[in-house]
Amino acid sequence: MTSRVDQARVVELLSTAVTALGGSEREGQVEMAKAVAHAFATGEHLAVQAGTGTGKSLAYLVPSIAVAVRDAESGPVVVSTATIALQRQLVDRDLPRLADALSRALPRKPRFALLKGRGNYLCLNKIHNGSAGDAEEGAPQEELFEPLAASALGREVQRLTAWSSETTSGDRDELKPGVSERAWSQVSVSARECIGVARCPFGSDCFSERARAIAGAADVVVTNHALLSIDAIADASVLPEHNLLVIDEAHELVDRVTSVATGELTAAVLAAAQRRSSRLIGPELTTRLEAAATTFTSAIHDAEPGRIDHLDEELATYLTALRDAAHNARADINPTPGDPQAAAARAEAVTALSDIHDTAARILESFGPPLTERYDVVWLDHEDNRGSVRPVLRVAPLSVAGLLRTRLFATTTTVLTSATLTVGGNFEAMAGAWGLAARRTDPAEGDQPAPAAPAPKWRGIDVGSPFEHQKSGILYVAKTLPPPGRDGTGSAEQLTEIEELITAAGGRTLGLFSSMRAARAAAEAMRERLDTPVLCQGEESTATLIEQFAQDHATSLFGTLSLWQGVDVPGPSLSLVLIDRIPFPRPDDPLLTARQRSVSARGGNGFMAVSANHAALLLAQGAGRLLRRADDRGVVAVLDSRMATARYAGYLRASLPPFWATTDPQQVRKALSRLRAAIDGE
Repeated sequence: MTSRVDQARVVELLSTAVTALGGSEREGQVEMAKAVAHAFATGEHLAVQAGTGTGKSLAYLVPSIAVAVRDAESGPVVVSTATIALQRQLVDRDLPRLADALSRALPRKPRFALLKGRGNYLCLNKIHNGSAGDAEEGAPQEELFEPLAASALGREVQRLTAWSSETTSGDRDELKPGVSERAWSQVSVSARECIGVARCPFGSDCFSERARAIAGAADVVVTNHALLSIDAIADASVLPEHNLLVIDEAHELVDRVTSVATGELTAAVLAAAQRRSSRLIGPELTTRLEAAATTFTSAIHDAEPGRIDHLDEELATYLTALRDAAHNARADINPTPGDPQAAAARAEAVTALSDIHDTAARILESFGPPLTERYDVVWLDHEDNRGSVRPVLRVAPLSVAGLLRTRLFATTTTVLTSATLTVGGNFEAMAGAWGLAARRTDPAEGDQPAPAAPAPKWRGIDVGSPFEHQKSGILYVAKTLPPPGRDGTGSAEQLTEIEELITAAGGRTLGLFSSMRAARAAAEAMRERLDTPVLCQGEESTATLIEQFAQDHATSLFGTLSLWQGVDVPGPSLSLVLIDRIPFPRPDDPLLTARQRSVSARGGNGFMAVSANHAALLLAQGAGRLLRRADDRGVVAVLDSRMATARYAGYLRASLPPFWATTDPQQVRKALSRLRAAIDGE
């Protein structure tokens, strides 16, 4: 279903909005708004790369509002984001101002809403009829014998219970100060644990249902990629009926969908299922479930972590016993409990047991096809949990392209946008990962049991950036440095290069490292060598560190992945972005290495299709930290000589903004010194 709105009308509304908000017209913003309107009118999916400063939020919100107000019967336009920061920007700033600015130019004032997953809202039935009063039941086993911890949890639950009679939204984010995850779990349920509006005695007052009703009456509904993924691929209708979708921060979509589609088995998951079902099933089944859980947990605790390509007989036996025990326990639970309290307990137990059964069955089934034809990847992680080992057995899809194609793009006209969507200079890599473009060497067609839908019609456009990258930024590749070693830390030559660059810049440096080990080692070394402050991720909350970095021009901030994508510091506090090495995935990353092997097995170049694309996207995100407003100036320094010498170097550079490029360290230091003098002289 398409929703037509005249492009000239959209341009007129955009002009009205920009004027009312005190902005200025930008060519890329106008081009994007027209393209979004065209996609909504034709049903053609659209990928839009819009550089920082383009104003892409207005470029998709204005046509979304115009279409929704004109054609209310088609439902709201859903806008999905990857980060809480962008959600808040849209709901707290952009949409309220837009609604006011466009109210006179439209038949009525636009309506908007924020919709979160059910687990983000208080559950009144669980508070009054569930286990919220028995806070200790949800505590980890080791804390049951710590009165202070237990009482602290109890106090939090008491506070939440009192708040439930005061709040009008039941939204966790509105509770200040917040509470621990353990406490919140006592007063909330997932969508699968909900007993349903019809059976719930508090259905008419349900906070989650109220939020969903408000969203259903809105013109624009803002949500997140996780909820969008659940709605699209998990057979759970959690979003209002809609035909039009905008995915902002679309470079994150594949990872978020993969996360939702990943199953895991842990000791904590098994213990929770036993606790929830123990009062609902017979003693024999309880014993069988406990025995299966104990032997399985022991087996994964002693096993070596890593990807599992071949399932040994012992682990297969334990998984089979766990699957069957969970199935039998689930079947033994009374399907028609009489009162709401019993219904709530049953729903939680059935959900926990179903998850165990389904995940164990999925893992066992994944080893049926030959290695190169499998849909899923299985691996064992040993995570650190307060100094102890937490083993986790995971199963994840090799590709989500087919899922997205059949469950999302086949039913919804979609606009996907981000500042970084072109990899190697085109949209093909991202489009293939999304399932928009079928690739012969990609396992996209075999990632689900259902037949794959035909490749949908789509197009990609790059509306550019208002920044003059060649005049505003320098890309420096340290060609003379030795290639990075395998230990993850920098060489003596690299540390000297970092020292000289930061000295020339006078601080003002964001150091992006491939690991926390490398970031900490570099921070310690620079604190001994430099007169300017150096902060390192993990020493304070990331938000606090970024605030300190932004406030003091002489400060440098070192860190890893979240800083590659989560820092927005315009102005003189950031003149130099350091990247210690090309951010290829870890050679022991089980999912990405399996994807790489799968592409290679089909005759493709697995390294380029997976590792190089992964690195190119992160490099583009990292380099994007430099220029955040039109008058920003500075250097992106890649301290990995392979960026200049390797055969794939040109592909990676093609993914970056068109900075002026050099490999001359003296030239770069002089440029940074001049920039420093200009800033200090202001």
